[in-house]
Amino acid sequence: ETTNYGKTSNNSNTLYVKGAPNLLLNRCTHYKTRSGKVLKLNGPVRREIEERIQTLATRPLRCLALAVKETNTLEKSLKTFRDTEDDDDEEVISSSKDKNQKGKVSSNSDGTTLRNHPLLSDPSQYKNIESGLTLVGVVGIKDPARPEVAQSIIACRDAGIRVIMITGDAKDTAIAIAKDVNIFTQEDRNMPLLAFEGRDFFDKTIEEQLSLLSLQQNMVFCRAEPTDKQILIQLLQSQSEITAMTGDGVNDAPALQQAEIGIAMGITGTEVAKEASDIILAKDDFSTIVTAVEEGRRIYANMQSFICFLISCNIGEIFTILLSTLLGVPEPLTAMHLLWVNLVTDGPPATALGFNPPSPDLMLQKPRPKDEPIMTKWLLTRYCVTGFYVGLATVGIFVGHYLGEMKLTWGQLRNWSKCGDVWNPTSQASSCDDLFGKGRMLPQTLSLTTLVCMEMLKALSAVSVDASMLVVPPHRNPWLLLGVAVPFALHLVVLYSEFLGIPAFGESFGLVPLSLAHWKSVFLWSVPILLVDEVLKSIGRYLNGKKLQQQQQD
Repeated sequence: ETTNYGKTSNNSNTLYVKGAPNLLLNRCTHYKTRSGKVLKLNGPVRREIEERIQTLATRPLRCLALAVKETNTLEKSLKTFRDTEDDDDEEVISSSKDKNQKGKVSSNSDGTTLRNHPLLSDPSQYKNIESGLTLVGVVGIKDPARPEVAQSIIACRDAGIRVIMITGDAKDTAIAIAKDVNIFTQEDRNMPLLAFEGRDFFDKTIEEQLSLLSLQQNMVFCRAEPTDKQILIQLLQSQSEITAMTGDGVNDAPALQQAEIGIAMGITGTEVAKEASDIILAKDDFSTIVTAVEEGRRIYANMQSFICFLISCNIGEIFTILLSTLLGVPEPLTAMHLLWVNLVTDGPPATALGFNPPSPDLMLQKPRPKDEPIMTKWLLTRYCVTGFYVGLATVGIFVGHYLGEMKLTWGQLRNWSKCGDVWNPTSQASSCDDLFGKGRMLPQTLSLTTLVCMEMLKALSAVSVDASMLVVPPHRNPWLLLGVAVPFALHLVVLYSEFLGIPAFGESFGLVPLSLAHWKSVFLWSVPILLVDEVLKSIGRYLNGKKLQQQQQD
């Protein structure tokens, strides 16, 4: 609310007042008609004006009431005019309710300034000065929201993000704007709208305030003071909420700094607001915030896919070594094989997972707790299960080759180191070296190839941590297809280096070419990893849904 005092063209003293209609109307005793007549503001006229103001507010228009006070006695009490040589110059004094402007005076057109007057420096005098006013009119100002805001707020709602509007507008105007931009939607029509004037809300007890904030609904605060924003953020933080505050003015700076994420406007924002914020919107566009949230979730999901893929691969290799040791069979993988898998086979797919596009349901997921680890207990359990199968398949094809193709018994295989001492080779091998020396190259090639195939399949499945490959197919990330194809092609080069004229290359890895029958065995052991992973993903989706349902009930 602002008051200006000066002289009009006919040399009469006039007080010009503008402010919120609901406050200014209470200070008016008269009103001016279109013809210029000043009439007494009685009850019926006052009610009609209030109804018209409410109609303007619900359109929605931001309303500003204008009033005057013409009196010659006001000058005698204020004596605010300064003695100047030019009596024709108009001098104006400004009285603002902002505590930083109490007693301040504005400048004349010639650059001179007016002295402070004691009455204008005393807030207790404002009520007397701004009384007995004559209402001139009410102005309705249209300040439409950007077209993309309404859709962005729906996206926030779907993503589990609450939008709380804090404004200085009247309550009816604020509610109408909130309905226009989908802060209040048709879904809320059966519930009481959570719209409060600042003083009404903060006059409640702390328990009542926290109870209202815990309803997890969009809210509107109108006629709010700058300090209300900071208090509101503190209340939300006391409920372990992650708060993001948008603002552009100097008075928004404390709240921007208080929030976990301060977001300032890049075009209309003040330098103070920008300095206090964590993020600056280059285009002052609310939809940019939704885009940033989606990108942040995509990055997190890709980090999770990347880390989980590498951990699951390492768990599989650990189980391979552990199972072969516990069973007492020869090692299915050498140190060279493990280095090849970790450096060549795992690296490119893991890197390509960082380019995964967002899942279709990414912005339908609820926010995760801020203390939730990237590798949850369920994910660790899930990857231990898949890792166990990787180890089982890698050792299984190795053992199956000896028991099936080489016709060894389980006892002979377990006592492989006593070959020639306790037992002798069968007709399938002429010597122990044909079994466990050079003869071990073929089963080790089968094991390594099976491990490589399973890790490539796991990479394709890791395009989404929870979504099925049928919903999020791997071809959505072309880089992943390339990251799988290149290591697999390199593995084929090593296997068939003999046919490429570089047999020493394959021999250095202790690998030999595989026949079509061997490839059939490899795929029979490898492909089930997809089925195992899909079953575990479905269990994970069930657990997440149950957890979300429990949170909604709480």
